This record gives sequence, structure tokens and C-alpha cells, in this order.
Amino acid sequence: MIRCKRVYEPASSADGYRVLVDRLWPRGVAKRDLPYDEWCKTLAPSTELRKALHSDAIDVAAFRKAYRDELQAQPEDVARLRGIAHRQTLTLLYAAKSEHNHATVLADFLAAE
Repeated sequence: MIRCKRVYEPASSADGYRVLVDRLWPRGVAKRDLPYDEWCKTLAPSTELRKALHSDAIDVAAFRKAYRDELQAQPEDVARLRGIAHRQTLTLLYAAKSEHNHATVLADFLAAE
């Protein structure tokens, strides 16, 4: 099972393995205060892609396609997280305010085999 959750929400025992999937550390959160098992920056969207989305230079559909292309270039990390998700709940942590963000694209990508 793969879940997505904002870093600002309280941790739960149901979260399982918690992975921060943002390239930048979330604002206002001290590292010692965030319960997480790993910070996987390599699976976050590239800086260029993130900036293009936030500046409206590309639409959401183009972002999803470009991000999936970036994810395909990271087969080891993708396979590792898929393996974790097969053994236990995997919770992808993100800081974005919108529920439609890169973590949901990543969750869909990891779930599709």
C-alpha cells in the first residue's frame, strides 16, 4: 500500500515506512521533529521541472509526463521503494499545499508495474 501525506500532518503507526520525497527540506519543520525513515531527494522532480510547474510554464499533464520520464531514469530507487511497498505500507511525505502534486504522481508510478 502506498499513501501520500503532508509533512505537517501528525505521524501515525499506520504510516509504515515514511519517505520524504521533496528535493528541499520543508519550511518550518526541524529535522529532529519530523518522523521519517529516509529522505529520497533523487525521486523528487528536478529543480527545472518544479520551477516550470510553479511558474505555469507547463501544465499539469506536461508535468506528469516529464516527471514520469525523470522517474524512469532512477530504476534502483524506484525498485527499492516498490519493494518496500510490497512488504509494508509506504507513506510518501511532501510539503505542497495541493493534494495534486509530485507525490501523487510518484505513488501512481510506484504502484504501476
